[in-house]
Amino acid sequence: MTIAREMLRWRKDGAGLCASPVAEVGAFFRSSSKVAIPDLQLHFVIGLLENHARKLHLPRGYSGHVCVLRPFSRGEVGLHGPDARLPPRIDPRYLSDARDEALLITGIRRMLDIMSKPALDAVRGRDLHPFAELSDAEILRQIRARADTIYHPVGTCRMGVDALSVVDPEAMKVRGMERLRVIDASVMPTLIGGNTNAPTIMMADRMAARIAAGR
Repeated sequence: MTIAREMLRWRKDGAGLCASPVAEVGAFFRSSSKVAIPDLQLHFVIGLLENHARKLHLPRGYSGHVCVLRPFSRGEVGLHGPDARLPPRIDPRYLSDARDEALLITGIRRMLDIMSKPALDAVRGRDLHPFAELSDAEILRQIRARADTIYHPVGTCRMGVDALSVVDPEAMKVRGMERLRVIDASVMPTLIGGNTNAPTIMMADRMAARIAAGR
């Protein structure tokens, strides 16, 4: 069964391996009983993937990813100089808050517990990274070598009423400028506990209605 054959099957009837979203299972859970709502998310992948599938592994198996839903670390966007044609200076500052490190370690431990259950013995394949045998300090070293964003950055043009906010929350108009609005995920003051697509559509729909009503 080759990839080419599976691709042709998908083109023909929309079925087969290529019809899979790859990350077929997810889970939301709380890092402890003291947390009111889930603060960690798991993604279960039907294959051995690394670096966002840029690196593939042929043996059968599965992978798991852990995501901190509302990270405490804050990045920053700045300027390289006075020339407006220069690209912005972006520093995500991943794991700059130690609370995110502790959350990821907790998430990895929970994920390893789930992935080691007997129900998955038949499809486990080989262990790429035996995290279960590592100490918290060694796991943290692996996290710092591998962790990155999961496609949902927000807040670079955050809305608010304070002096440092970029847009106002009523009309999402850029402060100090005329006829300019920002209506996308960058206006969210903080990261939500999930994907940003649906909330962004909701904000755009609401602002479109307000603009139409104003006219």
